[in-house]
Amino acid sequence: MRRNASLFVAISMLSGFGGGAMALVSGIWILDLSGSAGLAALAGLCVYAPVLAGPWLGGLLDRASRRPLVIAVNLMLAGALLALLAVRGPGQTWVIFVVSGAYGVSYVLIDAGETALLPSALSVAELGAVNGWRSSAQEGMKLVAPLAGTGLYAWQGGHAVAVLSAAMPILVAVLYLAVRLNRTAPERLTKPDRGLRAGLSVLAGQRSIRVPVLLAGVSIAMSGFVTAALYTIVSTDLRLPTTFLGVLASAQGAGSILGGIMVGRLLSRWGPVPVGLAGTVLFAVSCLARCLPWWQATVAGALVAGVGLPWTLVAAVTAVQTHTPAALLGRVAATANTAMFGPLVLAIPLGSVAVHLGGRPPVLAATALCLAAAAASARDRWLPSNTTHRRHHRSPANDHDRQTCATG
Repeated sequence: MRRNASLFVAISMLSGFGGGAMALVSGIWILDLSGSAGLAALAGLCVYAPVLAGPWLGGLLDRASRRPLVIAVNLMLAGALLALLAVRGPGQTWVIFVVSGAYGVSYVLIDAGETALLPSALSVAELGAVNGWRSSAQEGMKLVAPLAGTGLYAWQGGHAVAVLSAAMPILVAVLYLAVRLNRTAPERLTKPDRGLRAGLSVLAGQRSIRVPVLLAGVSIAMSGFVTAALYTIVSTDLRLPTTFLGVLASAQGAGSILGGIMVGRLLSRWGPVPVGLAGTVLFAVSCLARCLPWWQATVAGALVAGVGLPWTLVAAVTAVQTHTPAALLGRVAATANTAMFGPLVLAIPLGSVAVHLGGRPPVLAATALCLAAAAASARDRWLPSNTTHRRHHRSPANDHDRQTCATG
């Protein structure tokens, strides 16, 4: 199991480096070719928009052998990135948009595929810790990869970055071949659950999954909602140079690495729902800190946000892995990703409008919404009608541990 854990962490590092190196360069490349900042921003939208199709894309993972499918998606992603070698001038700008869209689709399938494969490679007790290590690895790459990508772009141009990024999913595919999966009899469903409704019914019907996913969705959406407000707080309220945003990004990245290291132990002791609650409250506290009129408090708030957001995300992913029937894990994982990241598509533009009220009002609104979500979840936890759910809280995980199906 330790071998598999190391392989999955390495996979996360390579994937994070490849994606991080290309993410910023795509926009810069489009800007250099077209001269349009609006077109450059659309590259990011192409990457995130496919998450809305997660419930449908996730069904592919339940109809096919998961490891071969994830390997194939990685190899196709490498091929798509190499198509960027055809970009020679403004007339080929559309190729970058197409590749960005392919990146977005691959993210949905690969993220859900990894979520579905992990229970077949690790014991239930290891899932929380390994999810935390994977989160720390990905956050660490976010600190390194954009700098490496833009530096290589400035030195050798976009083609060199495309080749470097294409090498990463190829290496990931090789590592997937080395993962040892548990080969037991496939789990059979008692009725033919297919399509979108199956994933939604599991996600909405089990509190042990629904609450952590809801908390993660609210926290992640509010992190996007306050982005424009933080620009205003730094530049207008604190009267600091915009380069100070880099300091905040580094502080949040450091907090994310720390949060990922800690979350596994917390999950093994308290479970996904309390850890998700704690992460949401921490993010609310970070928002309050950013409203204070001192730059030191803003940095501290970024650090706390970095700890809280991974707690909510890792708690939700671990809840999906440990409380979902194996035969439905692909579509439930993809549906959960849509629930957690889909709201960003609306939250970010809404935050850009709300910032006209000033920097602090949107941040205070985000604080209130996060605390309301945490309070509602905590109240639901202690309602008498939920005693049955708490009494059987561990049974889905134990059943899953006994019935893990072969997905290789």
